[in-house]
Order: sequence, then C-alpha cells, then structure tokens
Amino acid sequence: MISYYILLMIKFKSISSVLTINRKKMAEKDQDFLENTVKFLVDNPDKVKTTRSVDEMGVLLTLDVDPADMGQIIGRSGNTARALRTLLRVVGAKNNARVNLKINQPEGTERPAPKKREEKEEKEEKEETPADEGVEDLKL
Repeated sequence: MISYYILLMIKFKSISSVLTINRKKMAEKDQDFLENTVKFLVDNPDKVKTTRSVDEMGVLLTLDVDPADMGQIIGRSGNTARALRTLLRVVGAKNNARVNLKINQPEGTERPAPKKREEKEEKEEKEETPADEGVEDLKL
C-alpha cells in the first residue's frame, strides 16, 4: 500500500514538473510575440526591449523602443498601440492570463503640456472681437 502511494507521488511530481515546464513555455510566448511583432514595425529593431512581470493583476509586458520609433508604435490616434494590446489579450486568453502592455516613454522626450483653459478662453475672446466690430459698423 505504501509503495502505491509512493508511485502516485512520483507520478504526480513528474506530471507537475511537466506542467511547470509547459507554463514557462506559455509564459514566454506572449513576450516573444510582442517582441517579434514590434521588431517588424520599427526602423531600429535592435533597440527593442521587452520585460515581463507577473503579479496579482496579471501579466505586465513593458516595451522600450528607440525614441525615433515611438510614432510607429503608437500610430495615428493610438491605433497601432490599441491593436497590439488587443492581440496581446488574445494571446493571454489562450494561456488563461490577463496580459497588459505598458509602452515606456524614452528619456529625453516629453509630451506637450495640455493648453490651459484660460489660454483657450483668451484665444476665443480675441477671435470674437473682430466679428463684433463688424456688426457695430452695420448698425445705423
């Protein structure tokens, strides 16, 4: 009876080790998919780097590219980045994981600061004055 339990334990350990190996292979698939896809999109494929971290929220893939290639990764109105995120969700769904993508902004680049509301209102006021003057000239 004891030998039967030992055989079951050995068999279970071998199965669990196979499952662990398969999970590791699955885990690398999403990162490889992202890296290969991005390398085809950019002009400097040697500067593409991806990192993978797993936490309670799921898998986070972080993408670093050359500053000159950021426009190609983000795309017009963010469409390329949105498509990459959608494809990664599909790859994650196949592996029973939630995959998110973070695109790191390269050092030395900055997003333009959003215009303040006051500046917008001042521009609108300046644009309205010539029209008001024209209306006053028409009055008799």
